[in-house]
Amino acid sequence: MAVGDTSAVEVTQAHLDRIAATDERLGAWLEMTAEQALADAEAIDTSRAAGESVGPLAGIPVAIKDLMCLTGVATTAGSKILEGFRPPYDATVVSKVKQAGGIILGKTNMDEFAMGSSTENSAWGDTHNPWDLGRIPGGSSGGSAAAVAGFHSPLSLGTDTGGSIRQPASVTGTVGIKPTYGRASRYGLIAFASSLDQAGTFGRTVHDAAVGLQAICGHDPLDSTSIPEPMTSYTEGLDAGVEGLRVGIVTEWMGTGGGAEADPGVMTAVRHAIDRLAALGAEIVEVTLPHASYGLPAYYLIAPSEASANLSRYDGVRYGLRVDGATTHEMMAATRAAGFGAEVKRRIMIGTYALSAGYFDAYYGQAQKVRTLIIRDFAAAFDQADVLVGPTCPTVAFPLGDKTADPLAMYLNDIYAVPASLAGMPAMSLPVGFDDGAPEAEGRDGLPVGLQLIGPLLGEPVMLQTAAALEADLDLDLTPRGANALEAPTA
Repeated sequence: MAVGDTSAVEVTQAHLDRIAATDERLGAWLEMTAEQALADAEAIDTSRAAGESVGPLAGIPVAIKDLMCLTGVATTAGSKILEGFRPPYDATVVSKVKQAGGIILGKTNMDEFAMGSSTENSAWGDTHNPWDLGRIPGGSSGGSAAAVAGFHSPLSLGTDTGGSIRQPASVTGTVGIKPTYGRASRYGLIAFASSLDQAGTFGRTVHDAAVGLQAICGHDPLDSTSIPEPMTSYTEGLDAGVEGLRVGIVTEWMGTGGGAEADPGVMTAVRHAIDRLAALGAEIVEVTLPHASYGLPAYYLIAPSEASANLSRYDGVRYGLRVDGATTHEMMAATRAAGFGAEVKRRIMIGTYALSAGYFDAYYGQAQKVRTLIIRDFAAAFDQADVLVGPTCPTVAFPLGDKTADPLAMYLNDIYAVPASLAGMPAMSLPVGFDDGAPEAEGRDGLPVGLQLIGPLLGEPVMLQTAAALEADLDLDLTPRGANALEAPTA
């Protein structure tokens, strides 16, 4: 677009056509804003033709997770209880996309209130994985991940509470980045767990995801948890390589993960990626996170506790759905019974119990102490290493419906992702191979495997630098393929 080979309108229309042709099978989108997108694209073309300054995302189509407020557009967080809610303002990250010239195509599907690892908990239906339409795209940002992997949009926004960007990125062969907690504003994001929620980006390359992340991050006075330190560039050091960098291998994640043993195909691809980092000049060191195995149970006390408080506002009075009852209490009970799905109800009950008098110290209080130990573990690890690596999740994409009857099995898919969330660290998932053999082979039908990279607090640049070097070395073809894959675009 910048050199005049194509226009923003042509790029936007091509992506809208792709969505119209294939989303019936993918299920990535909940709400389209096609008319506004084409109008915004035309405005970008006019500005560029006039020689005016345009933003870093000028003319780039962007998908927005349905957890983010977008003025006048239905925003449900994947829940029936918010059906009909049209926010009167934009979330800060959405405003930043608009200011950067991004073209918002619409809202993507997600697990209800970001609770899930498969995008099977949405009130509006499942999203499918472009690599195998019978498998999950991860969750809770599965719609945003599938939109990028399926060539519906080159860039999308998601949120990550306990791995909800990294896990879907891993199973869809995309790059997903969660910045340091507080680096991207939470203003205008529908809250799940306030001390963990963080917006981030999906892209098909490290550069694409980093450019998007740069656009949405920065201090926001509307968010009291927003980090006031000035931004550093996320793209200037992408070509710096890894020679001399200390890459820490988390020993607890290399084979077993505190109860979730990674599949052999996953570990083969992860070990190959680590070997390539060593070949590129990185110093490989072993580090330990001794309390990481307690991260998942701590997370499933802290996050539901915060959710039980945040979701108390959906009472049939202030937002969306209302089911009438003989009394106010009956109206609220009927509204919440009809509006919330099973997973949301399960977590509200867990959280309410953990916060109740007599149990607070035994559950929520202990979980917060574990969180402190994990934060200390990361601090010690980063004394020895510049960046940490390990598998993003223990499996590749599993079949739809495979774990819906077993919530604990579903939760275990986030076991490697949760510790970085509890500690507030920046983390990302990078595709590094497939589950059926050597990463370089052609013509395979395997499913993508992700490598998790974790940086120190505000250490996004070194994390992205490492990922970019590995991405360039592996040079993977990440077009979905195989007997049950969504067809690739023709041009």
